[in-house]
Amino acid sequence: MKLTSRYTLLAAAAATALALTSCGSSTEQAGPEGSAAQISIEHIYGSTPIEEVPEKVATISWVNADVLLALGTVPVGMDIDTWGQNANNSTDWKDARLKELGAEIGSENAPAQYSVTDGIDYEAIAESDPDVIFAAYSGLKQDEYEKLSKIAPTVGPLEANYLTSWQQSTEAAGELLGKSTEASALIDEVEGQLSAQAEKYPVFKDSSFIAADLSQPSTISIYAGEDNRPRFLSALGMSQAAVVSENTEEGNFYFEWSPERANELEADVVFASVASGAGIADALASNPLFGQIPAAETGGLVAVDSDQAVLSVSAASPLSMSWAIENVVPILAEAAEQAAEAK
Repeated sequence: MKLTSRYTLLAAAAATALALTSCGSSTEQAGPEGSAAQISIEHIYGSTPIEEVPEKVATISWVNADVLLALGTVPVGMDIDTWGQNANNSTDWKDARLKELGAEIGSENAPAQYSVTDGIDYEAIAESDPDVIFAAYSGLKQDEYEKLSKIAPTVGPLEANYLTSWQQSTEAAGELLGKSTEASALIDEVEGQLSAQAEKYPVFKDSSFIAADLSQPSTISIYAGEDNRPRFLSALGMSQAAVVSENTEEGNFYFEWSPERANELEADVVFASVASGAGIADALASNPLFGQIPAAETGGLVAVDSDQAVLSVSAASPLSMSWAIENVVPILAEAAEQAAEAK
């Protein structure tokens, strides 16, 4: 069975420009629900056979621990979150789920956390003694994958450059854990929550968007294609602005835009990440040309107030999506409504 994204509202951009194929999961010999016998999960570095449901799974990178937790499995080890993290070097949504599963960080049942400050901590991962290492969403390189595979069978990135969708990661985790039915139901539930937001805020369907980064005064980064930011905004019912679609090269998921052309970034809503601890006013002060973005005049230029809020969208998971619906969507709706009033 080819593991493909169920996200039907992706922007119409091709998958990654690297010559790496889009990958998935195939069942060689189907077993009953709860059994992963003879499962082979395909990824950009090959195929990883899973002979039986693993009892101990270690994760690499963002998202992967989230999808295991969402399916009721506590990883034996996981990366600490080094950006947008809370006091536990984790996230609020991850902590909430760990508490529900009786595995709060600091408790006896908590997963080990390994630092990624100097790259992958192979020794710490080995010490967690995993049956499988799960890195379906990651930027894992070939040599890193090979080193990890010497510790335990490793599920590498399903797509390169962190472009694996949360649906793909969830489906792969379901295959791995023998919980495909639960994974499918979870995807339907979260997609339903996103659709409900589109109904709650009808202004979204009449709004165009640009997902951008204004943290560097010298440039504007624009996210496109299969990056998680435009995926999220599209799922809410908004449409990617024409200027983005027209300037996205095939296979790219972001591109740089000169601040001198900021006035060309026509969109109702510009959802921008900014420097840590800053706001839109700070970003505009860092380069006056940013103020020429049309949405800056209408109230449609918006940033969330924390790195964790950015992380909830940029490294999307079933857990973070629910958190973002509560904490990010109302901010986007207010911006869209202000932009609509200014038309």
